[in-house]
Amino acid sequence: MPLINFKYSDLCNILGQKVPQETLVQRIPMIGADMHDTEPGCEDMDVEFFPDRPDLYSVEGLARALRAFLDIEPGMKKYDVADGDIEVTVDPSVKAMRPWFLCGVVRGVDIDDEFLRSMMELQEKLHITIGRKRSKLAIGIHDLNKVEPPFVYKLVDPHSVRFVPLAMDEEMDLAEILERNEKGKAYAHLLDGFDKYPIILDKNGSVLSFPPIINGVLTTVTVGRHDLFIDVTGNDRKAVKGALDIVATALAERGGRIETVIMHDGDETFRSPDLSPSKRTISASACDNFLGTQLGPEGMVECLRRMGMDAVAHGDEIEVTIPSVRLDIMHDVDIYEDVATGYGFDRFGGPYRLDQTSGGLLPLTTLSENLRDVMVGLGFNEVTTLTLSNQEEEFGISGLPEVDVIRILNPITEDHTCLRPYLMPSLVRILRHNKHRDLPQRIFEVGNVVRENHTRPRLCAMVTASKTSFTEIKSLTESVLREMGLTYTLEPCDLPTFVPGRGAKVMLDGKEIGIFGEMAPAIVVAYEITHPIIFMELDLEPIVAMKKDTLF
Repeated sequence: MPLINFKYSDLCNILGQKVPQETLVQRIPMIGADMHDTEPGCEDMDVEFFPDRPDLYSVEGLARALRAFLDIEPGMKKYDVADGDIEVTVDPSVKAMRPWFLCGVVRGVDIDDEFLRSMMELQEKLHITIGRKRSKLAIGIHDLNKVEPPFVYKLVDPHSVRFVPLAMDEEMDLAEILERNEKGKAYAHLLDGFDKYPIILDKNGSVLSFPPIINGVLTTVTVGRHDLFIDVTGNDRKAVKGALDIVATALAERGGRIETVIMHDGDETFRSPDLSPSKRTISASACDNFLGTQLGPEGMVECLRRMGMDAVAHGDEIEVTIPSVRLDIMHDVDIYEDVATGYGFDRFGGPYRLDQTSGGLLPLTTLSENLRDVMVGLGFNEVTTLTLSNQEEEFGISGLPEVDVIRILNPITEDHTCLRPYLMPSLVRILRHNKHRDLPQRIFEVGNVVRENHTRPRLCAMVTASKTSFTEIKSLTESVLREMGLTYTLEPCDLPTFVPGRGAKVMLDGKEIGIFGEMAPAIVVAYEITHPIIFMELDLEPIVAMKKDTLF
């Protein structure tokens, strides 16, 4: 979670009044944060905020929230936004790369060392969180007095533009920055596959920024009074607008005056930033029912104003006005959460009941725990593997029947593209990573697979050794089935997973609940193992349903 550092006196200055430090230590966590240890009287304070509130990633945003939460200035904070005459053009060339570009100006900002540090930390936290390490958006803050508008955002040849990047004193072209600059090397992958790169230039061709890589040294912000130009580029318009609004209002909390710029984006011309709030209507009775409270419409209005929103009750309906910086509000439930926060989580609950009760383990838990004891007693070591797997190892290599799987929309690696429908491939991966270890290796797992959008518990046991046999795995499987007190039958299994004639199915009341056998050599080699493997896999769900009252 994002951690912000600030000084107690600086927070009080932005708040506009001195609040006892003890009060802040007690109340800040109630907004949704983890208050790190703060010694009484210590100037330095650390707060770790939940990741759903990027508007609180700076001391300026925290001060705005506390004014409402502490009833100093309840309701939505309104910022004066003047219309400026600076123009910015978005060239059509960027549409295939980072298509969204929004800007704003904040004038008359008095910057000291504390504010400069806070501004840089806010920028970086937004890059890492909602910016997804700059892949989704990138932010630039510039000294407006060092460049001359109008500005243009376009793609250029990597060798056609040269400038001195931030924190350096050597002029480079864009390709050289990606090869030699620290930030360039760190974020060069974001430009992979493109032969032209984005740039922001002023009227005279001076470089403000090479997004999403690095700003130019020309517009470096320093201590003193400045007019600031903010740019945000990215692939998601909502995230780009939200980041711009958060940064602009944070600067306004320091006394800056927000001013719009005229954006020319294709056939569209508009002003940015637009801090217009959104509106949402909720049912007070539905909220009370959800929270288990009896606040009523007027009580909820008071709670929402304490969360920095405006609200008006019309009978059971409450019209809520949501600030543009609240990117976390997407559903009625998000409003309900703010009602609960404004009411105070410390006020929920009541007297503890002293009724005599007793609890017990679920049948599946009982079965799983007892099976673990059985498997350990049979000389196996328990392993725990990831529920994530991939279709190639689940079906392409294993020879197991292909079934529908839950696929991951944006997998991070090729190894984790779906939720596993079998345990066997997961255990083979353990053996593959440990093939340099001594033999025999005997492992098992009691874990979940996902079939037909339903989580199902399974047991899988596996042995690799210099010599193994079908007889050994049959004896092991029957030992486990006898321990569970099951009446079962065995039938031949012709899956290509097994050596022909050395695989079997376990049947319970005419239904297949598992398989066991000696793995086919081609499958063993495909998994990069060098010794024979035997395994068994059982579906525990039908066993629990049948034997829940007589397990073990």
